[in-house]
Amino acid sequence: MQIYCYPSRENWNQLTLRATSDYSEKLPVVEEVMQNIRLRGDAAIREYTSKFDRVSVEYLLVSEAELDQAEKELDPKLAKAIRTAAVNIRTFHEAQITQTVRIETSPGVSCWQKSLPIEKVGLYIPGGSAPLFSTVLMLALPALIAGCKEVILCSPPDPAGKIHPAILFAARLCNVSRIFKIGGIQAIGAMAYGTESVPKVYKIFGPGNSWVTAAKQYVSLSTCSIDMPAGPSELAVVADLSANPSFVASDLLSQAEHGPDSQVLLITTAQTMADQVAAELALQLEQLPRKEIAAAALSHSRTVVLASMEEVMDFVNSYAPEHLILQSDDASALAAKVTNAGSVFIGHYTPESAGDYASGTNHTLPTNGWARSVSGLNLDSFCKKITYQEISKEGLQLLGPVIETMAEAELLQAHKNAITLRLNPKI
Repeated sequence: MQIYCYPSRENWNQLTLRATSDYSEKLPVVEEVMQNIRLRGDAAIREYTSKFDRVSVEYLLVSEAELDQAEKELDPKLAKAIRTAAVNIRTFHEAQITQTVRIETSPGVSCWQKSLPIEKVGLYIPGGSAPLFSTVLMLALPALIAGCKEVILCSPPDPAGKIHPAILFAARLCNVSRIFKIGGIQAIGAMAYGTESVPKVYKIFGPGNSWVTAAKQYVSLSTCSIDMPAGPSELAVVADLSANPSFVASDLLSQAEHGPDSQVLLITTAQTMADQVAAELALQLEQLPRKEIAAAALSHSRTVVLASMEEVMDFVNSYAPEHLILQSDDASALAAKVTNAGSVFIGHYTPESAGDYASGTNHTLPTNGWARSVSGLNLDSFCKKITYQEISKEGLQLLGPVIETMAEAELLQAHKNAITLRLNPKI
C-alpha cells in the first residue's frame, strides 16, 4: 500500500479514485447472449454453460435428491454456523417491517402507503473461487420475510455439474422456491426473460464478476430491475493510536482477498500507525492461501495520514466506502459523523467479517462511491410501496378549488374538468 502523508484537500479526489470498470466492451457479447436466450430458451442456456463454464448440464433444475445429498455432505459444524447466522440475519431484517399508517391530510382527505412484496425475484450466487453461501442468507432471508411469492436462485455448476453443498443447504434453509445450475450472463438472461425451465422474475439480486455486472446493467435498461450498481469490494479503516496494528492489518487483508480489483484504505493521524500496519500486512500476507489475490488488491490500495480526526472523517465521507471500520477508543463519536458509507463497524472488536457473515446486517452494499446516494440491501429492497387516497364528497368540496386553480395554471383543462364536474354535477 502506498502511503500519502498530509495530502492537501485539492488532492483528495485523486486519492479516493477507484479502479473503474468499463463494461462497454462486454456489451456486444452480452447482447448476443441475451438475444439468443430470448429466442432459444433452455437450449441456449445449455450451450452457453458448455461454452463458458466448460460443463454439460442436462437438468438445469436442482432436484430434491441433490438437496438431500448436499445436506448429508455438509460439515455439521458449518451447517450449525449457517443456522446461527441465519437467526441473526432474520432477527435484524424482521425488525425492519413497517406498519401501514393512514393520515388525514385535510378534512375528508385520507392518504396512506402500503408496502407489498415484489412477487417474483431472482438471486444470483457466484460459485467460482469462493462459493458465497453467505450471500444466499443475505438475499433469500429478506425475500422470505418480505413475502415474495417466488424466489429462484441461479448459481454456476462446478466441473462435475454440481452446486456447492453449502449454497444448496443455505437455499433450502431459506425456503428458496427453485434452484438452477446456471451461471454468468446466461443466468441473468434466464431470470430476466424466462425460459422453458426458468421463470421470468421482476427483480434480480446478487453479486458477480464483470460479465454478470454487465448483464445485469443490460437487462435493467428495459426488462428487469436490479438491486444496485455493483463494483469491486472496498473497505476503509480509520485507526488512531489506540488501534491494534495487527487488527487493522487483518481487516484490510480480509477485504483485499476478495479479488485483485478490491481496494482498501487506511486513514490515520499517526505515521507510526501507518508504519506498524505496513509491517503487519507483510507478515500476515505471507500466511494467506489467497495471498496473490490480496497482494494485487494492495498494489492499488492506499494509506493516508492526515493532520486531525476532523480531516479523517471529511476524507471518509468524501470516499463513501462500502465498508467502514472505526478502530478508535472514540469510535462511537466518530460514527456519529459518518454521512456516506454502506455499513459502519464501530470499535476494536467489530471486524468487517462479522457483517459479512453473522452479526445480522446485510453484506450487499453500494460500492464505487454509490454510498453517497444508495442504501445497502434491506427489507424494502424486496418490496414496492403503493400509495392510496380516498376523498369524501365534503373533502373534495374543500380541496377541489385548490386542484382546479393549479390545473388551470398548468393549462391542463381535463384535469380541472375532473374536479369541476364532481363539484357541479350536471345530473
